[in-house]
Amino acid sequence: MTCPFCAASGPLVTYPVSGGPDGAGVEICQTCIDQIEGEPEPNRWRGLSGTIWEEDPALKVLSLRMLRRLGAEGWARDALDQAWLDEETQAWADNVPQESRHRDAHGATLNAGDTVVLVKDLPVKGAGFTAKRGTAVRGIALVPDNPGQIEGRVEGQRIVILTEFVKRK
Repeated sequence: MTCPFCAASGPLVTYPVSGGPDGAGVEICQTCIDQIEGEPEPNRWRGLSGTIWEEDPALKVLSLRMLRRLGAEGWARDALDQAWLDEETQAWADNVPQESRHRDAHGATLNAGDTVVLVKDLPVKGAGFTAKRGTAVRGIALVPDNPGQIEGRVEGQRIVILTEFVKRK
């Protein structure tokens, strides 16, 4: 088998394509995986103009996402202008999970729904109590426009907590 992106022969690895059906992936070479996860060399990806028309939806989605990343290149913009995907495949291509910028006191990524533990006693303004160190806060919500804040319930009160005072459990 050959890599659909670069036509390299040799061992291929199933690369998962996020945001779509479970287990969806594309068989590609390790060099292409490294380029997808790192900084792509634009000329290596000129074949995307062809792979965007393949029958495999996962291959189409990955091709479209790479074309978008390479949008500064004239040939990539041309390919994007010509690309057509059905509604379902287009929705999958647009469903790119964003990595959370919210980090706990130790730098671990925080996601909505996580459980965190307070690393410091925190006086809760306006509620008249202090949230004690070691208190677990379950099912946190991320404050979308401020990566330094999360929301959670402590003693039945919904409060805003600075991420520097929590650690992910």
